[in-house]
Amino acid sequence: MRCRLLHNPRMETRPSIDVAVVMRKVPTSSQWQPWRWELEEVVQNDEGFGTQPRQLYHGDDGERWLHPGMRVELYKDEAEGYYLNATSPAPCWFVLWRMEPEPTIAPEPIPRPFIVTLSYNEGARWMDSQETVEQVPAPPVVVEWMNAFVGEHYVPEPRKRKRPDSFRRLEDRFGNPASVTALKKFGGGGGEGGHG
Repeated sequence: MRCRLLHNPRMETRPSIDVAVVMRKVPTSSQWQPWRWELEEVVQNDEGFGTQPRQLYHGDDGERWLHPGMRVELYKDEAEGYYLNATSPAPCWFVLWRMEPEPTIAPEPIPRPFIVTLSYNEGARWMDSQETVEQVPAPPVVVEWMNAFVGEHYVPEPRKRKRPDSFRRLEDRFGNPASVTALKKFGGGGGEGGHG
């Protein structure tokens, strides 16, 4: 996979990779939804792919569609997300995709990838926003490229010393300051600490 620098006159040059996304339609065992779409792979983009989505396969067992021309750029402010991805047991691509609201180039709506990233944090933000995000393994050459960027730009935040629990302020179940006493209350079955 080719990793190259692109010139952006308005901003500093960012490392980037041009990729294509392959989505596939597969049968399910559900009588209510006999088919579902899923991410199959992210591959190096090729000029021969063209610029528009195209069907690679159609058969009784499903379909495959190629979506070319997706650019993945590395941003300094996402360095922690790249670090988390690169140091995970299985570094991967994160792809946000949505179904077309109406058919455009096929008889039925097809899924359209919108963003591809290598940032774990960015992928997590999309998922928190209820977007459809899937992941597939990133090849070793891309992981090396991402690691080089992390080595240059990621600065871990200094760890804050955790304060021992014995020094934490006591609060009751309503979040109000509370105090504890060793004096036993007599009568009425007390036993609770007084509130300050």
